[in-house]
Amino acid sequence: MPLQICLFGAKGRMGHAITDAARQAGHTISAAVDIGDDLAAGVKTAGVLIDFSSHKITGDIIRLAAANNKPLVIGTTGHPDAEKKTLLAEAAKIPCVWSGNYSIGVNLLFALTRRATAVLGAGCDIEVIEMHHRFKKDAPSGTAARLLEIILEERKLTAAALRHGRQGITGERTPDEIGVHSLRGGDVVGDHTVIFASPGERLELTHKASDRAIFARGAIRAAEWITTQNPGVYDMQRVLGLT
Repeated sequence: MPLQICLFGAKGRMGHAITDAARQAGHTISAAVDIGDDLAAGVKTAGVLIDFSSHKITGDIIRLAAANNKPLVIGTTGHPDAEKKTLLAEAAKIPCVWSGNYSIGVNLLFALTRRATAVLGAGCDIEVIEMHHRFKKDAPSGTAARLLEIILEERKLTAAALRHGRQGITGERTPDEIGVHSLRGGDVVGDHTVIFASPGERLELTHKASDRAIFARGAIRAAEWITTQNPGVYDMQRVLGLT
């Protein structure tokens, strides 16, 4: 069924890609909104809201969606942990998909990372490396942040285990630390690698994106799915039936 979509962040790279993907899928961008515009414009007449704007206005968009009882898809990243926890509680009042990455391939990477972490156990050293274009403002990426959440969950560790880069005399690697490395340069759309290193062997899971269209198509798929769901916050694993 064709959707009427209110798109936040319409002028950005992802906004343009989502606009194209929506049209290809037979949907309509009924309102294209950006920071500085009236955020409420077009919300009432839309069937679903999609946000790829800025973490600074995510709360405002969630509250607009809740006030108008509209399903919401959020792809914005860069929220501080404490703020995101509060926003997730607010978003749970409506049907909402919130993901740091809408690529189908990346979501398979999430599932494989969870399985590998569980099977390889605490004796395996894990490092996460991500690279994006030089214009990306947050680090680590939302996708890397989700990979780290999965690893910490499976290893029953807290965020204190994360090591964001290394410099100087760091000493030997501790058994529980999880390395995080963010690279920036050029026009890289998004590369993510999870390295599992044990004595005598190493496993690497890698996903490389070359076209933002993969994220846009996933966001549209999420928008189609969320319109029939009950209130709550879902991820792309649920959308794709991986959990």
